[in-house]
Amino acid sequence: MRPGVSRRRLLTGAAVGATVGLAGGATGTTSAAGAAGGAAREGARRDVATGAEIAAADGWRLLAGRAVGVLTNQTGVLRDQTHVVDSMVAAGHAPKAAFGPEHGFRGTAQAGGSEGDYRDPRTGIPVYDAHGADAAKLAAMFAKAGVDTVVFDIADVGARFYTYIWTMYAAMRAAAATGAEFVVLDRPNPVGGTARGPQLDPAHASAVGREPIAQQHGMTVGELAGLFNGEFLPRHGGQAALRRVWARGWRRDDLDPGLPWVPPSPNVPTRDTALVYPGTCLFEGTVLSEGRGTTRPFETVGAPGIDWRWAEDLNAAGLPGVRFREAHFTPTFDKFAGRPCGGVALHVTRPGGFDAIRTAVAMLVTARSRYPDLVAWRPDLWVDKLTGSDRLRRMVDAGAGTDEVVGAWRDELAAFTRLRHDYLHHR
Repeated sequence: MRPGVSRRRLLTGAAVGATVGLAGGATGTTSAAGAAGGAAREGARRDVATGAEIAAADGWRLLAGRAVGVLTNQTGVLRDQTHVVDSMVAAGHAPKAAFGPEHGFRGTAQAGGSEGDYRDPRTGIPVYDAHGADAAKLAAMFAKAGVDTVVFDIADVGARFYTYIWTMYAAMRAAAATGAEFVVLDRPNPVGGTARGPQLDPAHASAVGREPIAQQHGMTVGELAGLFNGEFLPRHGGQAALRRVWARGWRRDDLDPGLPWVPPSPNVPTRDTALVYPGTCLFEGTVLSEGRGTTRPFETVGAPGIDWRWAEDLNAAGLPGVRFREAHFTPTFDKFAGRPCGGVALHVTRPGGFDAIRTAVAMLVTARSRYPDLVAWRPDLWVDKLTGSDRLRRMVDAGAGTDEVVGAWRDELAAFTRLRHDYLHHR
């Protein structure tokens, strides 16, 4: 345990990080939660409930008497697919405002886009565009909306460069600045609870990574909120008044908790996509297509001129938990729109043994070796933002192998794993 951790845990866990206690005196484990949003999926291994389901089962009493703003999108649903905002309205706790992240409150926008400010036609609630907003802009939105409580309920996919967690981070800073309470409705991490990959170098901080966490952080949004509050917010004026409604029944090795899958963005349509995304998103930083404009984005990667030999090379490498199929595709938009491409399709055969980031590194290494005239980085060096430094790019360019590249971040990953330990709720 790190020096001083007991005091930090006291501050973030008791004073400003209180876990909400609902009916029956439980801390996010009320037996009524299983009924929230409908019965468990047939065949589910046990009753897993999100923080939203637990709060809804209690009639959203934690919002009573509060002026509430909800930072959410299309993934903020109960098991029966009722949206949390609609559930709050039905329970008599209508929010004063909603705030939409990248892709928007209703999720209609493509990557890098949002829906702007508007009034939600279903509920009449004003919606503010929070995508790309820093803490100061969000604080102004909170003040304009007149909210004293901000509720966060968005499904993350477990990758540092997925922007929802950084919108949460900025919103926590804004809540700290305005004195608003910040409530996180916890959800399982769809790619599990293991941390993997390099840690962000603060010199490469951007909208796809504000603070030094691992590329695949292995934390739930509730756990991340605690880490942000304990480690990073004190450097920016102070902690938020943080409350978490913890998800119940999730294990860190659980990759399919039996909850409905709502695509968190247009190019993450399935659980399979989420599994590979923390790794194959690195191909956004290359001239190759990462599969946008196909029906299997991030599971399909390639470019004109690539042939069957890439799949053969990758299968010969014996990467655990995955097989590669020679793939041919024509993207309908984004890179190589309308042009036939060759490449590979990833098929995760053993999710528990699959390492998305190591797999992506092997894909980069073999592609650069096999097709040196076809494979290159995007001129804006976007890959450095995605990986959190220029190290991967320089090592691949220098001819380093997969083991050497992955081994380069072993020590910092171990340090992050130690850092996050005291903020983990799901053991």
